[in-house]
Amino acid sequence: MVAASLAVYVADGSPGQSLLGQVLIAGAPAFAAGLTEDLTKRVSAHARFLASMSCAVLAFSISGYSITRLDVPGIDWLLGLPMLSVVFTAFAVAGVINAVNIIDGMNGLASITALVIFSTFALLGSAHGDPVLVQTCWILGGATFGFVLFNWPLGKIFLGDGGAYFLGFGIAWLAVLLPARHPEVSAWASLLICGFPILEVLFSMQRRWRCKRPIDAPDNLHLHSLIKRRLVRGLLPNSSQLVRNSVTGAIMGCSGLLPAWVALNWSHDTLILMSSFALCAVLYATVYARLTQFRWRFLSSHAKVLAKSGLPVESKVL
Repeated sequence: MVAASLAVYVADGSPGQSLLGQVLIAGAPAFAAGLTEDLTKRVSAHARFLASMSCAVLAFSISGYSITRLDVPGIDWLLGLPMLSVVFTAFAVAGVINAVNIIDGMNGLASITALVIFSTFALLGSAHGDPVLVQTCWILGGATFGFVLFNWPLGKIFLGDGGAYFLGFGIAWLAVLLPARHPEVSAWASLLICGFPILEVLFSMQRRWRCKRPIDAPDNLHLHSLIKRRLVRGLLPNSSQLVRNSVTGAIMGCSGLLPAWVALNWSHDTLILMSSFALCAVLYATVYARLTQFRWRFLSSHAKVLAKSGLPVESKVL
């Protein structure tokens, strides 16, 4: 994906070339850290998180953009302070980068999710007359689509940490740019569009904290892992692991379509967007509880899940 984006950047003379160049340059630290981890398995989670944060700082230094509002009184005043704005942007961007890395566990999951997100940002950019943002989204989305053709359903190639981190940075920075370039767009539109990976990382951190484990500790209790074990395996009992993996990736990858539709239609309405994000969180928690405790409830007893589920805990780290 990085190579494809770079090739388009070099060959294209369109207005979006400058913004795409910023994404490629600023995303380099996270890509390098992820690629080094892929090759050596010796880069700590903390080092990769710092590299992800540095991407946001580098992007800010190049473009001057950062998160200056969440459309919440009081918080917006704090984010109006330049230093706090940059620090918050660095943490937020690093969080999204690692969120995309977390969901990169099934064929097509991270890439299909990214396609939905890039397409939604492109449509919103078009609706607000921003050809630069639109072209950047479609180029990144086109490069992602090329990857999907080989990754899903046969899993011939994989993102790895390097690819997942770069893809995550592209998503994160577009989420920063949309409301920054268009003040009439609520910041919650970006949050809702990126809702699935964001909720996955937030609930993973909460689960580990409740189980008295480090929040970056690996486990295999993510929602997509449970969907594969508890739902897809039951629906396709005689299928191979490859088929179950790909079916799960497609199901979960398309889960962002409804939130994206809401963001497209109510991009200016913060109350609707906030309510929709909260509803997605409730739905996530309810489905998670159903998959782990076999009954519908809002909260899961994560300690019991780890103790009694019998599921392995090795997976991607935060």
